[in-house]
Amino acid sequence: MKAGLITGASSGIGLELAKIHASKGENVLLVARRKEKLLVLAEEIEAKFKVQALVFECDLGDENAVEELIESIASKGIFVNFLFNNAGFGGWGKFADRSASDDHQMIAVNVQALTALTHGFLPEMIKKNEGRILHTASTAGFIPGPLQATYFATKAFVVSLTKATNYELRKTNISVTALCPGPVKTEFEFAAGMGNAKMFENGADAYSTALKGYKAMMKGKTIIISDFGFRFLIKYLSPFIPQAFILKVVEKIQTK
Repeated sequence: MKAGLITGASSGIGLELAKIHASKGENVLLVARRKEKLLVLAEEIEAKFKVQALVFECDLGDENAVEELIESIASKGIFVNFLFNNAGFGGWGKFADRSASDDHQMIAVNVQALTALTHGFLPEMIKKNEGRILHTASTAGFIPGPLQATYFATKAFVVSLTKATNYELRKTNISVTALCPGPVKTEFEFAAGMGNAKMFENGADAYSTALKGYKAMMKGKTIIISDFGFRFLIKYLSPFIPQAFILKVVEKIQTK
């Protein structure tokens, strides 16, 4: 059995990616902590798209749980030919004022789980010379982020990892893509303690963001900045803007 694995599938971009992938006639493996929401989504997907949707409850911040997830899927004889590393979260506040354990947990989900899952499923893709990987990164991965220093740093890791691995795989039928949206209207801002931040007032919707990422993945693109304004800013303007000014603007945008 072939299937696409989607982390953070219980809401937001992950939920939309699961539906989009299933709409192509592809089986899906739904991964998140909230099993009840996954079960509802799985039932909807199977009824609407006539594919298999399997649910895996997993705390991606737990290294052992991630390894157990990989082993469980392998034991079922499932070939993960599409990997959507979407799960992630942020956290607002000055770095020195934040809890070290909270930031460690963020790194565990945003970086370590993503890395472990890619290590877990990429070798089989290479063996079969078939597969696509989509990491949900962020425009935050291209700039430093006062008031979300650790979150921005985790997304810089994802962007860098994507560029390097996609290059390494250039002579195969496998590609790695990073979806880099600006603010998106999901549960992210509230989980990060930024429900009143100005930057989310005109955020993009999860479906259109997911669809842009999916299409870019299917084309084998390395980076897709889904918001036109941010794409223009990052590609063409930021190289000429003083770093001190960028830091000041980012801090202001993220101020509640």
